[in-house]
Amino acid sequence: MDAKQGKVVGLLLLASLYAPFVSAADKPAPDPTQDAVMMSGGFLSSHPDLRFRLNGQKQFKEGNHADAFSFFKRAAWYGDKPSQGMVAEMLWTGQGVAMDRPLAYAWMDLAAERGYEGFVGHRERYWAAMDEEERTRALELGQEVYAKYADAASEPRLAAVMHRERAKQAGSRTGFTGALKIYVPGPGGTYDQIDGSKYYDERYWDPKQYRALQDSIWARSYTGRVDVGPVEQIGTDDNPNSRVPATAPQVDAEEPKTPEPDDADLSKPTPR
Repeated sequence: MDAKQGKVVGLLLLASLYAPFVSAADKPAPDPTQDAVMMSGGFLSSHPDLRFRLNGQKQFKEGNHADAFSFFKRAAWYGDKPSQGMVAEMLWTGQGVAMDRPLAYAWMDLAAERGYEGFVGHRERYWAAMDEEERTRALELGQEVYAKYADAASEPRLAAVMHRERAKQAGSRTGFTGALKIYVPGPGGTYDQIDGSKYYDERYWDPKQYRALQDSIWARSYTGRVDVGPVEQIGTDDNPNSRVPATAPQVDAEEPKTPEPDDADLSKPTPR
């Protein structure tokens, strides 16, 4: 695959961030990024995985690839698999960062950690394109990537933010969120109103349910057609969806740096 083809695949992967695949037979998952009101107020500050992914998308769309890369990497620190996939693809194609195919593989292997079909396909494309020296280096680099960004390290971070921010917000400690009316800033100095029962839906605030929600959205996400043939059985009991040897999680690893997030217009739902 040449560089031009690689960038096309990268754009397909980026497009999948805007429109996760849902078959006609399935009921669409309640993706909060498609609801302008849910993306307002304190919701994004409570969900840094979404906040930094959306900032990455915005910067990528505006051609600021280096800033986009840093935002995707910060979202990845909170376990956002689509952002981990974008870090991989930008490393693979050299957009916003120096091209590094072994490191790109390590990141795409991580994006496929939960077995999401689209990311597994991209991982296998990378593996097939590398020579043995690159493969060896990819697995070595993958151990450091997994230690800092895998679910075992990232999920406790995200859960801590969600619990802390929810405790700060009105209604989170009452049993009457259905009657609670939340007012969030709207365009032109106006305010939109949302029922507390929607804003405080446990699927958005309980870490286990939130993970299940993300799985329902991304398990069969569309990330472009990738023909790699049969996928070989890989992994171990400790790391079943990865070629990378298991490594101890570094939950306290330093959070990546980014420019100041620009949340303007992030509340506008993207078209499906």
